[in-house]
Formats: sequence, C-alpha cells, structure tokens
Amino acid sequence: MTKRNKPSIATPAASRRTIARAASANVPKVTSPNPLGAARAANRSERSAERRAAIVTAAMEEFVARGFAATRLDDIAERAGVAKGTIYLHFKDKESMFEELIRTALVPLIDWMAAPPAIAGRVRDAVERFAETFIREIVATPRADIIRLIVAEGPRFPALADFYFREVVSKGLAGMTALVQLGIARGEIRQKQLAQFPQLLVAPAIVAVIWQSLFARHAPLDAIAMFRVHLDLIFGERRAS
Repeated sequence: MTKRNKPSIATPAASRRTIARAASANVPKVTSPNPLGAARAANRSERSAERRAAIVTAAMEEFVARGFAATRLDDIAERAGVAKGTIYLHFKDKESMFEELIRTALVPLIDWMAAPPAIAGRVRDAVERFAETFIREIVATPRADIIRLIVAEGPRFPALADFYFREVVSKGLAGMTALVQLGIARGEIRQKQLAQFPQLLVAPAIVAVIWQSLFARHAPLDAIAMFRVHLDLIFGERRAS
C-alpha cells in the first residue's frame, strides 16, 4: 500500500504570516521620490547633449578645413575630444552629422523666414528685413560655410544636396514666392513673371555668401547696400513716406 503523507496543517500564526505575505504581494509598492537619482539622470542627459554638440561643432570645423569628402570620423573625434565609438552613439555616419548641421544652424531661421507674420506695411520693407536678417545671421557668420560646402560638395554627394533642398531651399522659395505674389497683388511689383522665378529675389544673398569667402579680402562687399539696390530694380526706387 502506498503510504500517504498527511496534509500539513498551518498554525494560526503561520496562516496570518502567509496571508500577510500574499496581501503585500498584491499591493503596489509606493516608492518615495529619489532626488539623487533624478539629478544623476539629468546630469547624464546634459553630458550627452554637450558631447553631441561638441561633435557637431567639431564636424563643422573639420568639414570647412578639409572638405566633406576628405574629413574622417577619426579627425572629428580627435577635435571633439571624444572616442570614435562615442560618435556612433549619436550619429551613424558623416552624412547624418552634416544633416544635423543644416537642421540646427539653418532650418529654424529659414522656417521663420518662410512663415512670417502678417504683413501690414509695404512688402518691400518686409523683404528688406528678411534680407538683413539673412545677411546678419548667415552671411556674416560661420553658417555661411554650410552653404559654401553644399555648393562645393553637393554635386559629389547628391543626397546631401537633396536634403538641403528639401529642408532649406524649398521652404525659402515658398516664402519668397508668397511675398512676390503679395507684392504683385498690392501693385508694388509690376513684373508679374517674377512669381515664376523667386530665385531672382534672393540672388544677392547667394552672391554675398560666395563673394565673402572668395573675394572679400580683395574687395569688401556691403551686402545690405547691394540688396537695397537690387530691391530698387524690383520694386522701383524707394520713395519717402
């Protein structure tokens, strides 16, 4: 015959302990805030952002000094003061770094110019303000190097040129087209065909970027004064209000 084991009978005290353990397992634990842990996480996030910014800055300097094609990730890592492996934590390749440069240095400004507030005054005045902003914030700063790099390297790296067109050029042209159409509607611009070629409106800005890098040391250019003369050709000479 098979000998059966007797079922164990828990004592009242043991039963209470078992029930208490089961109950506590079903009650969610309430954890108190951990300021130290939150501070550490914030510090890690801040350090990561600083490293990313340092990498982007180093990439910009290397691209300008060597050209996009000749720049190596090792050069960028050395200039940024990080290990090469750290770069891969933030970017997959040089192209993604260049796209980040465009995204952070140019896109916010172009977005603002492409979607201006309602224009109550003269369209010419609005265009002149945009031109002055472009020259002050881009032509006269290292941001202009990004445009020069696109002009120089774009034919060999069409993906970069495509990204730049999508994120910068197309938005800028849309904004300028809207301004030209408004100028035509208000009678400020007589040449209606200009709406088909908004590139003409911003042509002096591109001339200023190229001139500044190649010829400024020989013949300094007052880009804002040049732009005002250009606007005289489009809108007619400015008249006193």
